[in-house]
Amino acid sequence: MRRDYYFWLLGGDRRQVHLARLLREDGHQVQTYALEQALPCAETLEGISRADCVILPLPAAGAQGILNAPLSDHKLPLRGLMELLNPGQLLCGGKLGDDFARQCRERGLTAVDYFEREELAVRNAVPTAEGAIKIAMEELPTTLYDARVLVIGFGRIGKLLAHRLRGLGAQVTVSARSFADLAWIEAYGYKSEHTDELAGWLCSYDLIVNTVPAPVLGEAALEDVAPGCLILDLASAPGGVDFEAAAALGLKAIHALSLPGKAAPVTAGKILRDTIYHVLQEVDGDDA
Repeated sequence: MRRDYYFWLLGGDRRQVHLARLLREDGHQVQTYALEQALPCAETLEGISRADCVILPLPAAGAQGILNAPLSDHKLPLRGLMELLNPGQLLCGGKLGDDFARQCRERGLTAVDYFEREELAVRNAVPTAEGAIKIAMEELPTTLYDARVLVIGFGRIGKLLAHRLRGLGAQVTVSARSFADLAWIEAYGYKSEHTDELAGWLCSYDLIVNTVPAPVLGEAALEDVAPGCLILDLASAPGGVDFEAAAALGLKAIHALSLPGKAAPVTAGKILRDTIYHVLQEVDGDDA
């Protein structure tokens, strides 16, 4: 890996703070912007056109296409940033969006959405699962040992979460839609349910965790949930839980977003660094 890359990191949370430190420790030149509540930062974007790689946060933008920068008072439109970059520059970000990616291509930029990379998704599932367990331990009045838990979805996060919950002694049921996933759920020794047939069968759980980014727990299903059950939604906004219906029914439902950055920002920073290095190796060649 080359030790002379020039990086610009813009916005983000504690993940980007640790990413900047790790890149500097690896010998690279690093400039930061819109992280001034945690790091010394540049006041302007002067010099960004010379960067080998510009790194945006996950997600890259908030409302109205403004840079996602919770550790800053800066309000930077991503469209304005793009106009400061030169054709051929590499820009990496999470959840860039189709319109922004298209605009980058039209300007001749090499735009990579690292959120779509499998290695990042798999490794991010670990702090997400552990963060969910941490919340459950803090919010439940009981131990996870012998708790009756339903995990909705058997993707990356669902697999790791079910494995860790059973390791803590929980009674784990996993729901899925595909028959292949249901077969794997049973092969691993979990109880199984079909996600489309949960309504009327949720009264026995102490903890329900949704990992599916689609509506799966609507009012009809929530009406059967026990009053003391904790519901965690790990899916990206808007999630898979009808939170208004849950509140009206007196249920505690938490939308636990961005858990890698909240539960394990140092680990999340390492995951981002490694993924960025993989991108650079692919762009520059294996000898980068």
